[in-house]
Amino acid sequence: MKNRSFMMEDEVTGKAYDARLARRLFQYMRPYLIFVFLGTLCLLASSACQLAGPYLVMVGIDKYILPGKLEGFLTLIIIYLLVITGDFIFRFAQIYVTNYLGQKTMYDLRMDLFSHLQKLSLRFFDRNPVGRLVTRATSDVEVLNQLFSTGLVTIIGDLAMIAGITIAMLLLNMKLALLIFSILPVLLVITFYFRKKMREAFRLVRTRLARINAFLQEALSGMSIIQLFNRQERTRKRFDTLNLDHMDAYLQTIFYYALFFPLIELIGTFALAIILWYGGLSVMEGTLTFGVLVAFIQYVEKFFKPISDLSEKYNVFQAAAASSERIFELLDTKDIIPDTPAPTWRDRIDGRVSFRDVQFAYNQDEPVLRGIDFEVEPGEKIAIVGSTGAGKTTIINLLARFYDPQEGEILIDGMNIRNFDKKWLRQNIGIALQDVFIFSGTVKSNIALGEDNPEMEKITETAEAIEADEFIEKLPGGYDHELTERGSTLSTGQRQLLSFARVMYKNPRILVLDEATSSVDSHTEYLIQKALERLIAGRTSLIIAHRLSTIRHVDRIIVMHHGRIAETGSHEELLQHKGIYYNLYQLQYKDQEVASPGT
Repeated sequence: MKNRSFMMEDEVTGKAYDARLARRLFQYMRPYLIFVFLGTLCLLASSACQLAGPYLVMVGIDKYILPGKLEGFLTLIIIYLLVITGDFIFRFAQIYVTNYLGQKTMYDLRMDLFSHLQKLSLRFFDRNPVGRLVTRATSDVEVLNQLFSTGLVTIIGDLAMIAGITIAMLLLNMKLALLIFSILPVLLVITFYFRKKMREAFRLVRTRLARINAFLQEALSGMSIIQLFNRQERTRKRFDTLNLDHMDAYLQTIFYYALFFPLIELIGTFALAIILWYGGLSVMEGTLTFGVLVAFIQYVEKFFKPISDLSEKYNVFQAAAASSERIFELLDTKDIIPDTPAPTWRDRIDGRVSFRDVQFAYNQDEPVLRGIDFEVEPGEKIAIVGSTGAGKTTIINLLARFYDPQEGEILIDGMNIRNFDKKWLRQNIGIALQDVFIFSGTVKSNIALGEDNPEMEKITETAEAIEADEFIEKLPGGYDHELTERGSTLSTGQRQLLSFARVMYKNPRILVLDEATSSVDSHTEYLIQKALERLIAGRTSLIIAHRLSTIRHVDRIIVMHHGRIAETGSHEELLQHKGIYYNLYQLQYKDQEVASPGT
């Protein structure tokens, strides 16, 4: 639908009815139409019971109570009790069925939404705050739940109730009915006025709620930085502003509701006064029975409730239209790295990696890589170094197809990686990042990511191979120990060892280490270096590092500078060349005597 950043400020207001959106929502409701039918049937039956109640009261007063006739009166009471019981049963069934419909529909929609989010490229998440995406999958979906559970079916019941009461009052006494209907124009004016005001207030609430969610996600994720730099007070003040804006917007809705419903009650009371005045005089004149008067009073009490409900349902439709527009805009976002229709499959790969004149930019007119051209032989160990922003990590992002280059091509074993299925491609590439992400769950589930039934023996062998078993077995429960979100109870070194265990368990042909040892202590680095010797053996390895001491023994070093390959060679060759690598080396060891090349 759109390739732009899809949710800038959540200002979509939506129309109360949009045929295009309605058709798409209907597709989610289609499998459960039987529940729509049952819910409507139960609601109409409940409305019929409610309409029958005042009529039975009228018959009881005029035919039995006033004449003092007892014969048949007990039967009427039993019928009345059955009608009340029927109303209870049908209303219970309607509420249960419609809410079941809403939950099933929202389950399907939320699953589609989450599945789609998993397919979107990293470029999409670079542009869109996580908090707003969470709002789409939670708050906006819940709004649609209200549409299905309390909107579509109940609006039919409200209309049926209004029509039934109107017909009943006209049949009982047309003059009195028309006199009551004369106040309807006032009711409609008030309803339309408040409908507009409440629509604007609801829009503000949803916009400001999305801002709060985005801010909370950012603040909670970066809490350690907030505390480290003593930004608690400034962050609190910022949240206070957002929270106050949301409260003010919500108070507007409360104000309009607090004013609207009492006004409806006031109009209903005015209608009741008309009945008591005109109906009372008519009873005294003998032109109206007392039972009809009582029935009118009961019908009027029921008449204004569905009218106010319809106004509220309009707000539900309005909010649902805005939410569905945002949800479907997200579902229609095409920011996806596509798989080829007929992907190439191989039982195994040798691991030859080739970059041919690759150019790439995250933002247009701001190139990050310019004409990158190199080849890595199977089993060769290549290091990529350079200053921050030189484009090192971008090379890894392109190799794993998190992004596609604008020009040039990337090959594995002579085949363009666009011809491979992304899932298959990433199964053959193992990446250990500096910023390790630990998921909530057990240690073993974090090692065997992506497997429903991991092999415990393989997990323990993997952990032992990199000597991570030492700290894992000290945890309560060992491999079954439950880790907290992002592994906050583990040290940086322990998280790094877990990331290495993931890669070893995966057993890829191509290995990528992105600053993987830059944040660990000397002892842990020693353990990792030992594990790397086992891990790298027989695999094509690309190692990105700032710490040049970790890459002195690779086969070749590629030096990046401003998005280009500036130098290539071994550690000794690059030191002899006395170029960019030589300068980087001197900066890191300026307090030490610079050894001669080959030392």
